[in-house]
Amino acid sequence: MTSAIYQRIDGSVYRHIYIVGDLHGCLSLLEEKLAKVAFDPHRDLLLSVGDLADRGPDSVGCLKLMNEPCFSCVRGNHEQMAIDAVNEENIPRWLRNGGDWFYALQGEKQEEAKSLILQADKLPHVLELTTREAKLIVIAHADYISDDYVFGKLLDGYEIIWNRDRVNFALAGRYKPISGADEFYFGHTPVEPAMQFANQFYIDTGAVFGGYLTLRQLQ
Repeated sequence: MTSAIYQRIDGSVYRHIYIVGDLHGCLSLLEEKLAKVAFDPHRDLLLSVGDLADRGPDSVGCLKLMNEPCFSCVRGNHEQMAIDAVNEENIPRWLRNGGDWFYALQGEKQEEAKSLILQADKLPHVLELTTREAKLIVIAHADYISDDYVFGKLLDGYEIIWNRDRVNFALAGRYKPISGADEFYFGHTPVEPAMQFANQFYIDTGAVFGGYLTLRQLQ
């Protein structure tokens, strides 16, 4: 069990804040969306629910977003699969799930990609955002696996990036709010369209599978 890593963001220092669904290498789709909202990297912040790489056309370009001051991201299961694989653990699992792009790279390009993947090992499992209006928003990749949110609460990081129980129950009509924060944003499970159940928002709309990319304004 890996304990979840938490990180806090003070939204009051930004003009606008947006959140985007699973990118999976679809950098050009993101750039189109950001252009439409006149995103300003000097004043605005872009948050991500994770799964930057794999399956799409520009995994390296999406991973490079981690180095942009206007970008913050939680760890997705695809980041974790990549981290494990470059550490020589469970390579076949990553290959089955879109990691083949990495092994097609050679020399310096592969070294650059490996460096970015190892950098992703510092990504938090949970981001807590306080907006200018004092709204508390929690972001995790697959689920916040408790019905009561507390910053720093000991939870299994693996379950936060993989577990689909809550969304599957919600899709079957069984859901309730998570206490302790105003809104929760998740990716991981493709939905059509983006869905809300109580105070939980699911915004992976399957961009890499021929769906579309969801970008939401939080502030």
